Amino acid sequence: MTKLKKFDLTFLGAAQTVTGSMYLLELDDFKIIVDCGFFQGKRQESAQLNRNIPRVALDADVLLLTHAHIDHSGNIPTLVKKGFKGKVHCTDTTADLCKHMLRDSARIQEHDAGWLNRKNSDDPDWEPITPLYTEDDAVAALEHFVPHPYNDTFDIHPRARVQFVDAGHVLGSASIIIDVQVNGHRRRVVFSGDIGRRNLPILRDPVPPKHADYVIMETTYGNRLHAPVTQMHDQLAAAIEETYKRGGKVIIPSFALERTQEIVFALNELRRSGRIKPIPVYLDSPLAINLTEVFRKHHECYDAEAIAFDLAHGDPFGFDMLKVVESARESMALNEMSGPAIIISASGMCEGGRIVHHLRNNIENHSNAVVIVGYQAQHTLGRRIVERRRQVPVFGVKRDLNARVYVLNAFSAHADKNELLWWATECGSQARKFFLVHGDPEQSEAFAQTLESLGKKCDIPRRKATVSLLD
Repeated sequence: MTKLKKFDLTFLGAAQTVTGSMYLLELDDFKIIVDCGFFQGKRQESAQLNRNIPRVALDADVLLLTHAHIDHSGNIPTLVKKGFKGKVHCTDTTADLCKHMLRDSARIQEHDAGWLNRKNSDDPDWEPITPLYTEDDAVAALEHFVPHPYNDTFDIHPRARVQFVDAGHVLGSASIIIDVQVNGHRRRVVFSGDIGRRNLPILRDPVPPKHADYVIMETTYGNRLHAPVTQMHDQLAAAIEETYKRGGKVIIPSFALERTQEIVFALNELRRSGRIKPIPVYLDSPLAINLTEVFRKHHECYDAEAIAFDLAHGDPFGFDMLKVVESARESMALNEMSGPAIIISASGMCEGGRIVHHLRNNIENHSNAVVIVGYQAQHTLGRRIVERRRQVPVFGVKRDLNARVYVLNAFSAHADKNELLWWATECGSQARKFFLVHGDPEQSEAFAQTLESLGKKCDIPRRKATVSLLD
């Protein structure tokens, strides 16, 4: 085998921010892309970044995907549409999820573009919006997917062997191990993906890869501690009870993947134990409905608690008060409904989908509540709600945020500071360097200080920065 002259790592996304995950690993002229996610945030900036995928990514030989969340997978159809020819390797569960998520992403783009273009058709200055990709583009991208079981190893190059291990973040999520033969030495490069929490319901705990040389590690909550997992049900029950007493609706913006299933599972247990009143619960997300079927298919990803519940009570994701809303007409009918109710809808950061319509119709009512159960990136509608701004823009119109806002951090699927530190210690006790990504600067910087206090070398790369991993 000839001498390796180039072993470079480039940070194309999720560098000093939490969205748009994309990294490039080059072995001479062989190019590996890890993730290809949507940038989410300021509309104009995000649209530009999502449309203008770097040329080097289009020319890549292979793509490795950590998990199905849109900020990690959502721009794969654009990549393929613009010329990417390689395979997309991921876990078999992630492949099943992406069959629904990427097609749904396309449908939302096409719907929202059509709605906005019709709404502004009389404005002479309006520039018509076109979706990044269509549903046909998403279907074409899915032809590139190659599924793998957890822990199996496979070669993508004579020098590079890959393994997916459970990241415990969402169903099918993985940390990626790439073992590279570098001039007589093995160098292990680990991409953490999004790291989950230990003892969360439904999923097994994350598995830190061992013996890493270089670690590309997320730091979403690098300087924050979550409420204990044991408080998840207490926090949710309290928010529902308080809103019920006001006679209001509970609006839950929820990621269709994982968070929705966790919320439904929690409501199922709360209802069975009598801790919440028999309030109607509406699951208003066609995508979440489809993804829940994937959950039912992949019992091998369940933890002991979910398996025990399934054996004792049956389906963890169905109960007497849960009503599935499929059609747009049924969704709109919820606006006319009076009295207490719980509405769970996507998207999780309130940047598209049916949840935006529910917010438009409910956030100005003092009796109602918005319950936030996931991370909200900067400049998203969800972040503005978390910040409890007096007014928030919904479909371009400023609306008074009168509804009460509950932020339930116990539901986070991202590891907090202590959980990240546990993972880093287990993974990279002998690591040459940690590259801290997927975090706002203050979170990454704080976590870097924590690691450096333990004698570990860290870097917080900027987008487009390149580093050599050659000895």
